[in-house]
Amino acid sequence: MSAPVVQAQVDTPVIDLARLLTEHRISAIPVVDGTGHVVGLVSEYDLLARAGPTAADIMSPDVVSVTVDTDIESVRHLLIERRIKRVPVMDGGRLVGIVSRGDLIGLMVLEWACAVCGEAVRGDRPPQRCPKCGTSEGRFTQQTPPPGG
Repeated sequence: MSAPVVQAQVDTPVIDLARLLTEHRISAIPVVDGTGHVVGLVSEYDLLARAGPTAADIMSPDVVSVTVDTDIESVRHLLIERRIKRVPVMDGGRLVGIVSRGDLIGLMVLEWACAVCGEAVRGDRPPQRCPKCGTSEGRFTQQTPPPGG
């Protein structure tokens, strides 16, 4: 998950949306109302294909989101089955992050090493037990991927 999330208000001018996407090197931005609730999403596609002066005019209003408690496999399933590129992460109705396909790709290279036997395990968090020697979760360290790897 990426946080904090770059976000826009419903009345944000389209030119400012384009600037935010460019400056932050992102491909979409959640649109929130005055109370901070996500009411839409503006993607690069929306900027190119739709006309209007503000975010409210060009945003896609049907936003699929998840909660902070949603497991990674469910998020992966959503991104694949719904063919969407990112999902806002909500906590009590508030936007707290966003998970993109790129975030999940990054998890593929996240690796944990067992301090006892050196076994490497991939995942978003250390395993509860080492599959090789059975040591507990607290004995894993996150590995840094090699440059270019």
